[in-house]
Order: sequence, then structure tokens, then C-alpha cells
Amino acid sequence: MLAAPFDRIAESYDAAWTSTAAGTNQRDAVWRVLDKLFAGGCHILDVGCGTGADAVHLISRGVRVTAIDPSAAMVSIACAKGIDARQIAIEELDGSFDGAMSNFGALNCVEDLAATGRELARLIRPSGHLAICLIARFCLRETLHFLRLGQARKAVRRWRGRAASSLGLTVHYPTVRRVVRSLSPHFTLQSRTGIGLLVPPSYITQSDDAIARLSRIDQHIAHWPVVRAAADHHLLVFRRN
Repeated sequence: MLAAPFDRIAESYDAAWTSTAAGTNQRDAVWRVLDKLFAGGCHILDVGCGTGADAVHLISRGVRVTAIDPSAAMVSIACAKGIDARQIAIEELDGSFDGAMSNFGALNCVEDLAATGRELARLIRPSGHLAICLIARFCLRETLHFLRLGQARKAVRRWRGRAASSLGLTVHYPTVRRVVRSLSPHFTLQSRTGIGLLVPPSYITQSDDAIARLSRIDQHIAHWPVVRAAADHHLLVFRRN
């Protein structure tokens, strides 16, 4: 069951990722894009909300957020932060939203993105935005890190498009082209941003000051067409047709 592995890590998730220097700086990069998309007063769906860090940020800006996640433990933590979070499948959700988001790889656990896209199209109003942050198929920093350690298999683990994670889940790494194809004809790609170009994944240790400096560089190069392909995550913004 998809929820069970995330139930096991719910209590440690924020300490292991959200509160780390890498997690904070990567999430800030996502928020800089979200803040331009979702204005105060609009109603947003957060798909795979986890412990609710993104919802808390959006709510602080006056955005109304409905959050869903398959993990009861994650939802419990999010609710404790004052979020309208529900353990419900997207297929069971009703309503109409001004936009939707899904951050840091929640949709990498979904094999059939086209089916998810149809459900999102049912819920998002025409001209609304959908922002999804997916784990990329190729991350330069990860590849170089594991090659230096002599761990060639880990260095290329994303390249085949799917891999087993330490949680016992199959994680999918679709190309951007495949994501765009899966979400059409309901959505049109508006922008693409690399998240975590020089800022590393959380398991690569660097000082907080070093990561802050790398984050400032990332802000300038995150949209460069060739460079962004080497990022840890892809942030894709779509418009509902």
C-alpha cells in the first residue's frame, strides 16, 4: 500500500528534509514560483501534501488550501498545523479549484500520469494553473556524488526511468516530454524551472553557508534551457485549457 511507507517516515520527514539547508533552499525556490501563480483569496489543491509545509506557506499569504495525501500519519501532522488536510484519493475528491500544486516528487509515485491529469482537469477551473515539482531523471550533483564514492549503480539509478526506493516503493522518473504528453490535451506547459541545480539533494553534506551561496546562483540560472536539465527536480507550470 502506497501510504504505509510514508506513514513510517512522517514523524522524521521535516527533520530529514524540510528543515535541512538543502530542503529549505530548494523549497524556497519552488515558493518563488508559486507566489507568482497563486494570489490571496484563491482556492488551491495541494496533491501529496505531506506534512503541510507548502500549505502553511500559501495560507500565510492568504491562499485557501485543501490538501490531500494517502498517508494518514502525514495528514495528521498537517492537520495539527491548522491545514484542511484529508486522507483521500484524488478520484474521490469533489470541488472546483483555482489551481493545484504537487511538490517534491509526490507524483513520481504515480505510474499513470495521464489518469491523474484527467482528475486534475476535472477539479481545476479553465485557465487555472497546475504546478508540479518532480524528481528529475538526471541530477548532475547526484551522479557526480556517487561516482566519487565509487557507487556507479547509484550514480545512474534514475536514468532508466524507474527505480526501487529505500522505502520499498517504485519511483518513476518521467522525462519532461512524457509529462507534457501525459497531461495533454487538458493542460499546456507554461514554464519549466530547475530546482536544485547547484543546491544538492539532502544526503550530500555541505555547510549551510555554502548551500545559501549555491542557492543564490541557482536563482539566476534555474531557467536556462540546457542547465536546468541537470537539476534535482523539475518544476513545471501548466495552464488548464
